[in-house]
Amino acid sequence: MRSLVYDINFRARAKKTQAWGLALLSVAALLWVWCAVLIALPYEEDEGRECRARLFTEWGTANEGADESPCADERDWPEALAVLGLSVPLSVVGAVLYTSGSVSNRMSEHAAEITRLNEAADRADGRH
Repeated sequence: MRSLVYDINFRARAKKTQAWGLALLSVAALLWVWCAVLIALPYEEDEGRECRARLFTEWGTANEGADESPCADERDWPEALAVLGLSVPLSVVGAVLYTSGSVSNRMSEHAAEITRLNEAADRADGRH
């Protein structure tokens, strides 16, 4: 009976670890969406002027516009890269936690099934 209680607690911890991993992966996905918004969507600068998306500009870097417009300094690449850089460790930790929780849960289910099959085989053979 103790092994059943331990197994239930083990599976609960594995599911909790898996949930934390999924939460971190979700946060990382939101950061990827935010990065995509920063570089792919047009925006307005402070004075109300419409600016093209950073991804689709034909000019040099984010700080060098062809006409030295305020749009060139308004949305900068380092912000998008910082968001992208922050998502990488969250993705790695989230993937490790999710995988660890999934594997732990599957191994526990497998061990319980093997035990059940061994007990059924022992009963079928007449051994108790």
